[in-house]
This record gives sequence, C-alpha cells and structure tokens, in this order.
Amino acid sequence: MNTVVLDSLKNRRSVRAFKKEQITDEELDAVLEAGTYAPTARGSQNPVIIAVQDSETVAILDRMNAEVIGDVTRHPYYGAPTILLVMATKDSNFAELDCSLVGGNLLNAAYAAGLGSCWIHRSETMFKSEKGKELLKKWGLPEDMHCICSIALGYADCPQPEAAPRKDGYIIKIK
Repeated sequence: MNTVVLDSLKNRRSVRAFKKEQITDEELDAVLEAGTYAPTARGSQNPVIIAVQDSETVAILDRMNAEVIGDVTRHPYYGAPTILLVMATKDSNFAELDCSLVGGNLLNAAYAAGLGSCWIHRSETMFKSEKGKELLKKWGLPEDMHCICSIALGYADCPQPEAAPRKDGYIIKIK
C-alpha cells in the first residue's frame, strides 16, 4: 500500500493566503501533467486546463470573480500568482464530472509538489460574461466552453490548515 499517496490525500487542505512569488515552471508542469491523468468518461480527455500566470490576466480573473460575488473589494483568488482554469465544451458528455476530477488531481498534485491551492467556484458564471467570452476568444478557445472550476495556486503564506474530524456515517460498508 502506498502510504505516501494516502497521507497526501488526507493532509491536503485549501490554502487561502499566498506569497507573491511565482511558482517554478517545473512545479507548474508537474501539477498540470497530473491533471491530464485524471479519469474522464470513456477516456475522452475532453477537459482543457488553462494555466494563467500573467499578472494582468490574473488580476482580471480576480476582478471578474469578485464581480460575481457582488463585492469588488474582495480578492477571491487570495493573491495567488497562478490561476488554473478547467473547462470543456458544453456539448461534451459529463463535462462537469470530468473537469471536477481534473480539478481534484490538480489540487492533490499541488500539495504533493509543496504548493498551496484552493478550488474557487463561480467560474462558469465568469465565462458567461462578455469579458469571459473575450478571454476565451483571445486564448483561441470556442465561446461554448464551460468553465467548471478555477484553482488558486502558489506558495502558501500561512500555516498548513488542519483537517476537521471526519463526520460519523461518512462511510457505510455493505458486505
């Protein structure tokens, strides 16, 4: 039994404070590669992962997400220098499930690489906006992309959060 993997899965937590320092290309590539090995329906590999490190675009995404919340004074990506977006075309079967599995791999790989990460929701709404559609066009992606998740990624600027106790009844075994 590979206890290293199990320990990583049990210890990864969302980080909500990031250093301004950008992660290395080697770290980013390792996380991205892990995302590409997530299971997808029928092995379709439909999701697309967009890694945004350009500080201007990161700021645009942060503002777009804050606008969805309705509070432009907030910074929903917590100052992370990298944002990962996981998308698929709206007509692809199981896009939400496939992209969610990719997102989970990205989060777990980030922890294994010594990085902090946090799943940030509201991505779908962000990319339904005119600004979102403009970004998709700029990146050479079709307008019908369905953004399931975005992930704040970087070096944690806080202690590693502790896991909450697991709830009773989480597991039911039928033998």
